[in-house]
Amino acid sequence: MPKDQLTICPRCGSDACYEQELGTEYTIHQCYGCGFTTNTLMTSDSEFLEEQLEVLPELYKDLIFQDKKGYHWMPSAINNPKQGMVFADGKNIKEWKWSAIKALPISETEKTNFPIPGKEEEYYEYKMDMKSLKKFSERDFMDALDYIGAFDTPKEQEPVIGIGSSGSYPSESSEK
Repeated sequence: MPKDQLTICPRCGSDACYEQELGTEYTIHQCYGCGFTTNTLMTSDSEFLEEQLEVLPELYKDLIFQDKKGYHWMPSAINNPKQGMVFADGKNIKEWKWSAIKALPISETEKTNFPIPGKEEEYYEYKMDMKSLKKFSERDFMDALDYIGAFDTPKEQEPVIGIGSSGSYPSESSEK
């Protein structure tokens, strides 16, 4: 059965490293302390890592960290079309920061300027607001995510916790 847990990040030592087991041989690691990620396919001899290296920006390649287990950790790139983006940005491994950009709703009058490729008469609802660009230090990945609202739950999507087969929490008031 797949499981999730927090572990210690081998790169930065943070205890905010989220580990998600997605099967007997596949696990994803995402550190919210340093913002780096890896998975069980990211080893030196893997075809998956080679494919990643072909398309990654040079900064991401330069920042890769190999842990004692042989996994290669690289900076995360978060792109949530309705909230924004967080990505590693800089000149080199000594001069980089996390960049965070908020998403902005596209007005009805502007939508025709943002067509979705391959989808006739469909348009994007949000665009990245470059004026909102904010830089965060290497250890402030969570602050960058918070800046774009990654931890916010929209009111129309309030979480509902199921209880039993038909109830929910919080339950509605009873008439007693």
